[in-house]
This record gives sequence, structure tokens and C-alpha cells, in this order.
Amino acid sequence: MTRDERSRFLRSGGQPVQAVYGPAVPPETIGVPGRPPFTRGVHPSMYRSSLWTMRQYAGFGSAEASNRRYRMLLERGGTGLSVAFDLPTQMGHDSDAPLALGEVGRVGVAIDSLGDMHTLLAELPLADISTSMTINATGPILLALYVAVAESRGIPRSALRGTIQNDVLKEYIARGTYIFPPRPSLRLTTDCIAWCTTEMPKWNPISISGYHIREAGSTAAQEIAFTLADGLAYVESAIAAGLAVDAFAPRLSFFFNSHNHLLEEVAKFRAARRLWARLMATRCGAKDPKSLALRFHTQTAGSTLTAQQVDNNVVRVTVQALAAVLGGTQSLHTNGRDEALALPSEASATLALRTQQILAYESGVADVVDPLGGSWAIEALTDELEAEALAWIDKMDAQGGMVAAIEAGLPQRLIQEAAYAAQLAVERGESVVVGVNRFTDSAPLDVPVATADPRAEADQVQRTVAWRAARTPGPWRDALAALVAAASGTDNLMPHLVRAVSVGATVGEVSNALRGVFGEHRPS
Repeated sequence: MTRDERSRFLRSGGQPVQAVYGPAVPPETIGVPGRPPFTRGVHPSMYRSSLWTMRQYAGFGSAEASNRRYRMLLERGGTGLSVAFDLPTQMGHDSDAPLALGEVGRVGVAIDSLGDMHTLLAELPLADISTSMTINATGPILLALYVAVAESRGIPRSALRGTIQNDVLKEYIARGTYIFPPRPSLRLTTDCIAWCTTEMPKWNPISISGYHIREAGSTAAQEIAFTLADGLAYVESAIAAGLAVDAFAPRLSFFFNSHNHLLEEVAKFRAARRLWARLMATRCGAKDPKSLALRFHTQTAGSTLTAQQVDNNVVRVTVQALAAVLGGTQSLHTNGRDEALALPSEASATLALRTQQILAYESGVADVVDPLGGSWAIEALTDELEAEALAWIDKMDAQGGMVAAIEAGLPQRLIQEAAYAAQLAVERGESVVVGVNRFTDSAPLDVPVATADPRAEADQVQRTVAWRAARTPGPWRDALAALVAAASGTDNLMPHLVRAVSVGATVGEVSNALRGVFGEHRPS
């Protein structure tokens, strides 16, 4: 039974609410929901049929602690998981590596081995839920671990649903958790897309991410442009590898930020959908409407959260979540009020989830498809953002495409300039941040926050050392040798990654094997 069939969409006086509002014959550039160019949404009935996935992002120190948080979120009404990994895992270092010292489990969960992944996913219904993993340089390795755990439970990889972020290009632009140079990294991502197309048809093999581009300081138009330019680079790489565009493009997904300017953010999402549909058709030759549909996850803007007057963050997150829903997101994470200070407490994570639930079940905004469509302001902003984003994409093309532009440092410099201008506006008082540069008070910070278990790092190191000591040396060494041979040639690397982690190789060992072939990236 769909939401349409079990819900009554009525106003307070009992009058019915229509599914879609707009002129009798919408202008061609706007279209209708569920059809190219998808300005008004990727599904004809949007949330009337099925609400967005409420996917709260979380990862805490140990796999065991993270597993407890995931089960709590599911018990309280979450409808999908989103895994945050610590920096050593993201950078391909095991927890006992010298470079991992002091960072193990700090900003997410530490995963070194198949044993850790089993603990992370214990008692979670992998056959029934959708799992997102925010991991990039080591994304294919973590996906291999996820597949190995599922198959050990008798769940075929073809039944798994979820997303691996796997968008390494934006790491060079905005975030910095890269390992290998851009071109071998692009090969790894392309191999993952190709493998998932045949082996995991329900899985999104990449989530092309504008979120971190915006967090680094880009404008809304740059967020659209650099994200879609990265997407084009992945599509063109997959086509060059021999894949038919309509075979893999329907499973591409995106990840956007939602900032404070509600009208601009709604227009941003609509403009991104329309521009992607046009680019996929004209530049990439896509024919299947599903290949043209930009499906995306949204996270509210962490960079807008303030340590001062932390309760203000609840309001900010609500406005940002509302913009994402009005803009037609497919899944959503809402930040906790205390995230400017620490990882969110259980209470703040629950409140963030309740924010989504109130929007979904009480506000009425989910009853109408594209409720702001037809607004003169929204339509004008949508057109302006689309034109601005296309101009930025043209600048990347003039450099020889996005990979060449990244290697030349162009998008990095443009984002730095935008971030500097935005910070100056705050410091001059031209851009108001409530509680920071206006409407301030002298009340001391007194917010209880979650703290990391000081024993977690030592315990994780001990687990990893014990894991290595307990395994049989032959199989994992042979698997790594086969991986190195494949990386030195042209074979798809995903089967070798699955085999290596299944027989005991750790994330750090697999990453080091690939470092030996690909080298490490050193920014100029």
C-alpha cells in the first residue's frame, strides 16, 4: 500500500489538497513532475506515494558503539542507515598505523577488517534496509566488506540496497581525504560503477557530492556546477571503459547541501535536476528517462551551525530541511543541534530525526508535488542558477574537463575565493549570523555533549593486531598479490577487492597494495 492509498490529503477544514498545482499547460522548461527535464521532481506523485528516506548519518569510535546508535535510530523511526567512518579508515590506514595515532574513532567509526564490519552490522536487517556509506578513496574496499558480510549471512549481493559515496574527485576539490592521484582514483570509481551495474543492480555505486563543495565555501551555483562537472567526468570515464550510458546512468545518485537561504536552495535543487537532464541527453547521449533523472540525498549545512546559542541550530536545521523537502530530495539527514561542539548526543540525534518526522507527517508540505513551482521568485531563481552553473561548467570544459581542471587547481581556487568573500561578509556584519555577529549574549557555553571513550583507540588497535595474528597467512597474501597484478593491468579491481577482504586482508593492507601501484597524490 502506497502512502497515497493510506493517507487523506486534506486542509484543516476538510477540503482536498491537489497533488500538483500549476498552469494548465506548464511551460516547456518547467515540465511536469516525473518527466524530463524533471524540474518539478523525479516522480509523478513524489511524497504522496512514498516519503523521502530519513537517513541519519552516524559513526562513533568503535563498531560496537556505532551499531548501538544505528539500532536506536531504526527503533525511533529512521528508515535508512548512513555510516560515518573515521579519518584513518577514509585515508586507508589501519588503526595501529603511526599516521592513525590520535584519530582512531574520532569523527566516525574505525573499520579495519571484516571482523569490524561484522560487528558494525550485527543484528541489522541488511536485506530490508538501505545503507549509505560516506567513504571515497577507500569506498570500493568498504563496499567489498559490506558485500562479504551480507553474503556470509546468505543475502545475495544482488538484493542489497544502498549507496557508496565513492566520489573521489570532490576530495581533491574540497575535502582532502584522497590517497591516489586523480586518474587511478577515477579508474577505481569506474570499476566500481561497472561491477555494480552487473552484480548489484539495486545499489547506487556513487553519490556525486556537492555537499562538501558547499561546506568548503562555494556558492550555490558553484555547488551545482562542480558537482555536475564531476558527474560528467564519471559518466565519460564509464563510457570510455565500454559501458553503455543507459546501462549504468539510472543508478547514479547525488548528494547536496541545504543552506539557510530557503528560496535559493529550493531553486538550486530544481535547477540541478533540469541541467543534469539536459547535459545527459545532449553531451552523453542518454535516451532512457531514468538516465536523465537526478536523484539526490541532502544533508543540512554543518558549516552554518554555531557553538554560540546552540538552540538556534534547531531552527537553522528545520529551515534547511524544509528547503530540501520543498526542493524534492529523495533522502535527508538533519544535523544535531550540538554538532558545532562534538559528535551529536543521542538526545540531539533524536530531535534531528523528529524534525524530519514533523515535516513529513504534520506540516503538509509532503502532500503536494513541487509546492513552490510557479512562484515568480522560485522560477526566476531556478533559471538564474541554471545559467550561472552552466557558465561555470563551461569554464571547466575550457580547461579540458573536470579532471584537468582539478589537476590545474581551478575549482579549488574558485571555492577558496568564494569562501574568503563569505567570511569577510560575516566579519564586516554584512551577512548576519544570529548569536555570532548580531543578537549576541554573554551567557557561557553550558551544553552537555557526547564525548569519545578514551579507551576506544587502544581497544581498536588491540582488535586489529589480534585479527592479523589469528588469520592464515597464505590466502590473504595471495589475494593481495592478485590485486597488485590486476591494478598493474586493466582488469576490474572489484572482484579482487571482495576476495582480499573476504580472506582477511585489512583496509590498510589493501590500500598499501594499491599505493605500491598507483602512488600517492601530492597537491601542487
